[in-house]
Amino acid sequence: MNISSLIPVPDFIPLDWPWFQFFLILTFFLHLLAMNLMLGSAIIAAAERFKRHDKALDLDKPIAKRLPFIIAFAVNLGVAPLLFLQVLYGHFMYTSSILMAVYWLSVIGLVILAYYGAYIYAYRKTEDGKTFIITAIALLLLVIGFLFTCNMTLMITPENWPAYFTHANGRFLPLKDPVLIPRYLHFVLSALAVAGLFHAALGVWKKKTDQTDTSLGNNGIKWFFYATLLQIPVGIWFLAALPRPVMLWFMGGSGYATILFAAGMVYSLVCLVFGFQKKIKPAVFTLIPTVMLMVLIRDEMRTAYLNTYFVLDDLVVKPAFSPVIFFSACLIFGAVMVVYMIKLALQAVQEDKK
Repeated sequence: MNISSLIPVPDFIPLDWPWFQFFLILTFFLHLLAMNLMLGSAIIAAAERFKRHDKALDLDKPIAKRLPFIIAFAVNLGVAPLLFLQVLYGHFMYTSSILMAVYWLSVIGLVILAYYGAYIYAYRKTEDGKTFIITAIALLLLVIGFLFTCNMTLMITPENWPAYFTHANGRFLPLKDPVLIPRYLHFVLSALAVAGLFHAALGVWKKKTDQTDTSLGNNGIKWFFYATLLQIPVGIWFLAALPRPVMLWFMGGSGYATILFAAGMVYSLVCLVFGFQKKIKPAVFTLIPTVMLMVLIRDEMRTAYLNTYFVLDDLVVKPAFSPVIFFSACLIFGAVMVVYMIKLALQAVQEDKK
């Protein structure tokens, strides 16, 4: 079967594709930070509650208060990159979404359940049942992450699409793809690292401002260090599982991709060193560019996978400036409102302390 014949014709775009690529990378970077914080925080909170000792709740309590807001930010920040992805790669993503439609549509319900659970967990006055609630939230978010990984993997592997003819019920998942599991584990470990470092930084700030004796910083940096350490074997597995042309793309096949890959490895090792030394502030300033490098590497991996079937230069431009102007105005307005809401939230926290 000619796989190319299964790929739909892409729609026209109103501007040259680099504009949409820029916004895709920028918005996905912001979403990735929030999404990692969301998933990692839920897993850490659940794990801490199972420790059953006096300081086990040092990470659990601050996470409980913030988890509903983190989920809200992660979901809302995920809308824009999903739309930009559809503009550039919609003819791939729509197809993969149809192949796993039943599971893909279930994501909406799973997110709602996790969001409601986060509020119950945050405002429940007694400790009874809270371990079950946060564990359920973590499991729901893990399932959502797995389904996203399945869709993004299926999207870039059209060779899996003929499965539609034997799975026309919208229940196909690329479970046999060798990249799926290491890619998913890489995603989960990244979430644990980001969340651990965030709460470590929060613990240091809290100790300076409130003068409280807390192990929040120490616990968080441990999560960051061990999650980053585990990325080494998982990363090797991930790289080895890639199709040979894609792996070679990062091994000299593309100079840009090779530089990104090398820089990502260096920054990851630096993060690991700072985590081992428990240097929280340097780790934070190293992690942010590391996450951006991972976003760029992910984009290059998608390019390498689809290179045989499609390149962005194939997109046909039909200029239409009014939608772009309207989007830009909404983006600016939305950014101002988000900053304003964060300011109000911080003011409310300060007033509560008084």
